[in-house]
Amino acid sequence: MRRVVFNQKGGVGKSTIACNLAAIAAAQGKRTLVVDLDPQANASRYLLGKALDEQTKTLANFFEDILGYKLFPETLDAYVVPTQFPDLAVLPSDAKLEEVQFKLESRYKMYKLREALEKLQGYDEIFIDTPPALNFFSRSALIAADTCLIPFDCDDFSRRALYSLLDSVREIQTDHNRGLRLEGIVVNQYQARAKLPLRLVDELRAEGLPILDAFLSASIKIRESHHQALPMIHLDPRHKLTCEFTALYDRLLR
Repeated sequence: MRRVVFNQKGGVGKSTIACNLAAIAAAQGKRTLVVDLDPQANASRYLLGKALDEQTKTLANFFEDILGYKLFPETLDAYVVPTQFPDLAVLPSDAKLEEVQFKLESRYKMYKLREALEKLQGYDEIFIDTPPALNFFSRSALIAADTCLIPFDCDDFSRRALYSLLDSVREIQTDHNRGLRLEGIVVNQYQARAKLPLRLVDELRAEGLPILDAFLSASIKIRESHHQALPMIHLDPRHKLTCEFTALYDRLLR
């Protein structure tokens, strides 16, 4: 299963959701991989911590090889980095991804990620984290994925962006990946006692949008999780937010 976590808007929790779901999958004994396509490398930092600074091979090097900068390019598994957590690995990112983006796009290499992931053996779950833009890397991720998960932050700006985002996913489905399935919209930073989030969710459901029924609460604990480079299942297995991530993952399995 290859799952892309995608939203054109920044700050909605893509990396956090991708990494925590991946950590839960791995904790349940599934061999799991996170593919970090965001040049900010937040997912890589979250899972590797300071070890990210020691990496000499990243996805930027893989894409450089695709452009022909290496006579005998290595397969994607050469760039996989194990994390400290059993059964969880990452294909790390770095800022150099931005440097190769336009060359890749101009030479129409959008299908290369899918081809490389299809050749990658031994993983039960693959989570693809994307940059906050509809660019070459997010399009490549949508083309490579089986399903798409959309984080939604409960505010009006996020709602306005949601409609064009859904149009972008449908366009990829029609033109590049007919097998891509919209798995659902994840309500993130949810505050159950506030009126606005409740109203927004009810209105989106009334419009027929696929709002998943496992919400993720707003919590300061997630910042501690980022700071310590420990997904919630490893930082505090009994925390409310950990239980919500687990409920979300179980919901996706159904």
